[in-house]
Amino acid sequence: MLAREAAKVLDAVTAATARTRRAGRADPRLVVALKPGGDGGLLPGILAAYPAHPDAMEVELVLCGVAERARLVREGTADVAFLHSPYEDLTGLGSEPLLSEGGVAVMPAGHPLAGRELVRLADLDAVPLPRWPRDHSEITDPATLLQLVALGRLVLVAPASVRELVRRDLVCVPVADGPPTTVVLAWPEESRSRALAAFVRTAAAVAKGHSDSGE
Repeated sequence: MLAREAAKVLDAVTAATARTRRAGRADPRLVVALKPGGDGGLLPGILAAYPAHPDAMEVELVLCGVAERARLVREGTADVAFLHSPYEDLTGLGSEPLLSEGGVAVMPAGHPLAGRELVRLADLDAVPLPRWPRDHSEITDPATLLQLVALGRLVLVAPASVRELVRRDLVCVPVADGPPTTVVLAWPEESRSRALAAFVRTAAAVAKGHSDSGE
């Protein structure tokens, strides 16, 4: 127990040192980590609105795999990340929920269920094909996952916004009983960055407008 606590303290100090070093650059930037399509469609609106805030700074986007986003925040390489609850561990992170999405099953156009208007998890279980993230959760690269789906090796259950990334040879079928996914912004809970706070407030306002408009 003592060793684990000591490791947490050391990691926090290392991350704080990394953030301080980045803040001291001649051109300090707010580093935002996300996977492709992992912003729920909100990022363009956020980037358009954020510069008007008096505490805003230049934004640097880091596109990365599923497992890398929270790690980059925890180690101080990124200031904030778009994550997905309940799939990711938010321990030690501050967070702001932005929007909730239903799920879709991504499958090849020739899949037996591809013509359905919607499916249930039991329907997917009845087809002898692995289902991510239940199976092969060690695969975290979106391009790899979609390639495996295209090859008929996997069915992907993901937030509905993944439709924007799906290739033409794949289809997305809504999952009626899939758990909702919440897109959240997450950052180190000890952060006192005014630029980060401004980014989070901007994101929350854009998400509210997105929800109010029914998009």
